[in-house]
Amino acid sequence: MRGLLSHRALAAVLTVLGLVGAFVFTTGTPARAGTTVFIEVTPNSVQAGGRVNIRASCDSNNDRQAQVTSDAFGRVVLRPDNGFLTGAVTVPNNKAPGDYPVDLSCSNGGSAQTMLTVLQMAQPSKGPATGGGGTAGGRGGGSLLLVGGLAVVAVAAGFGAVGTRRRAAPRA
Repeated sequence: MRGLLSHRALAAVLTVLGLVGAFVFTTGTPARAGTTVFIEVTPNSVQAGGRVNIRASCDSNNDRQAQVTSDAFGRVVLRPDNGFLTGAVTVPNNKAPGDYPVDLSCSNGGSAQTMLTVLQMAQPSKGPATGGGGTAGGRGGGSLLLVGGLAVVAVAAGFGAVGTRRRAAPRA
């Protein structure tokens, strides 16, 4: 009798919890932190000729295309991608170094702005000073090191196998 009562009490408690949970989940409204219109350019500093990725949000209109414009690269259309608007663009090779505003225009009238810094492209005048190559002999020592390393690993594995067999062997 006592076991039957505890099962009924447990069933009643679980039923009430289930009903309360269902009420909370079906009547609650999602919290909103306000409008989320933003634009990000990655990287935000790039050499002329480099590619940048653009990620943006137009609040609840992320299922529609948006337009981004900048003197750094012209006009780009962002497309919906996993809840955001994304695109990529290459800064022209001849773009002068400096800071360029990047403007987002959403179809719902929202807008946002960020900055993109175009850096001066440094052209190396000659190769790096790495030495005259005097230490490089006729035959490389890399293959000798590889063979020696493999031999050491094989010997260690052999000793490990012998040690395991000795411990596993029954004692008389």
